[in-house]
Amino acid sequence: MYSAVDAKPKSTFVLRRLQNVRTNTFTSLLVDHYEEDWTNLWWVRVDGPGRVIDQGGERSRALDLLAIKYRQYQGNPPPGPVLAIDVEHWRMWP
Repeated sequence: MYSAVDAKPKSTFVLRRLQNVRTNTFTSLLVDHYEEDWTNLWWVRVDGPGRVIDQGGERSRALDLLAIKYRQYQGNPPPGPVLAIDVEHWRMWP
């Protein structure tokens, strides 16, 4: 699973989440959905070793894959590092 540090205004590309992954590679990503009607709530969490990719072939491949999914990246790829998670487990609710 890939996520890139994009061009939205930041004071630095040295982000805390990237420092955390460099220090402790155990990584989780949580996506949740909230609505006032609680019967429509859900979440998905993936867990696995994470890596910060600053350059090279895997970073280029990740950006290519992200550009396929997000049109905004096609002409303007994210300039920052890529966070990679090698998913070992995933959980969801409901």
